[in-house]
Amino acid sequence: MNDQIKQIAQRLAGLREVVEASPEEFAKVSGISEAEYLSLESGQKDIPVSVLHNISQKYGVDLATLMFGDEPHVSAYSLTRKGKGAIVERSKAYKYQSLGSGFIGRKADPFIVTVEPKPEDTPLVTNTHSGQEFNLIIEGRMLLHIDNKELIMNEGDSIYFDASRPHGMKALDGKKVKFLAVII
Repeated sequence: MNDQIKQIAQRLAGLREVVEASPEEFAKVSGISEAEYLSLESGQKDIPVSVLHNISQKYGVDLATLMFGDEPHVSAYSLTRKGKGAIVERSKAYKYQSLGSGFIGRKADPFIVTVEPKPEDTPLVTNTHSGQEFNLIIEGRMLLHIDNKELIMNEGDSIYFDASRPHGMKALDGKKVKFLAVII
């Protein structure tokens, strides 16, 4: 597993120690089994953003702090220049670029998400998290599986949905897809 995922796992384990919570408690907040949670905290497995989001909401920790290791520090505005946001490449297939991680007390978490194409027979992984989500396709085409429906999204298409419903994304046409994702 790559170093960034191991660093996220270390921050997650550190938070759990600070709040004096058991792995069982973090697993319950995440909606997964304790064994699954421990495999994520070990850094040997990619940690879904939904897990990080649920834990950040429950324990009042900024999502960007868990993902990128940086504390927000501004309250008037946070400017992110093109291509300069903090980036986490969670796997070869998924990359998150934070667009607001420097702003204290954000009400939403905006990201540019890049999804690399996978072989057609690769199973689609879905996740859930609290809140709502907005996606706007910037480049490419994407299959969005949400709540047992499959939607094809093209450049310029957007969707706003209940993020507690199972959802997953897949790049189409053998090309990467970039989209703006705002987790609210």
